[in-house]
Amino acid sequence: MSDPAKVRRHAERVRELVASVVRSQIKDPRLGMITITDARITADLREATVFYTVLGDSVAQADTAAALESAKGLLRSTVGKALGLRHSPTLAFVLDDVQDQVKHIDDLLAAARNADAEVQRLAARAEYAGEAQPYRVDDDETDDDETDEADAAADVTENPRGGAAR
Repeated sequence: MSDPAKVRRHAERVRELVASVVRSQIKDPRLGMITITDARITADLREATVFYTVLGDSVAQADTAAALESAKGLLRSTVGKALGLRHSPTLAFVLDDVQDQVKHIDDLLAAARNADAEVQRLAARAEYAGEAQPYRVDDDETDDDETDEADAAADVTENPRGGAAR
């Protein structure tokens, strides 16, 4: 296994090399407005995955994928020579659909915001199903005094011989 820092450096170098070759050497008309976003390479430095985005619709994405697939040999030889490794890494190109995911997440957040606004609107007009205060609350202090005296009187029991006992 290689050092993780070395693997990261090689992955960054692969991304830079592929981007420069795509920009300067590949003259395929199918190649659209492409941006190389990331590259990852395995720990054994044998396989590299290159992520890219394409400006345009699905037809432009398919054409760009075909152009990259046909230029894979040129790109692999350029990367292999520049990295100076014993084995040139094989290249795999993956369409990076971050923008689609961002749009989907934004749509979900907007739907959640609308649902929250609807709940707030319904809660503002809501009424209690029962009483507003379901628990018994003693408002008068005089009621407390009377209950205390009644409790004290209840504690006093009569003695069977006619006297009061506590």
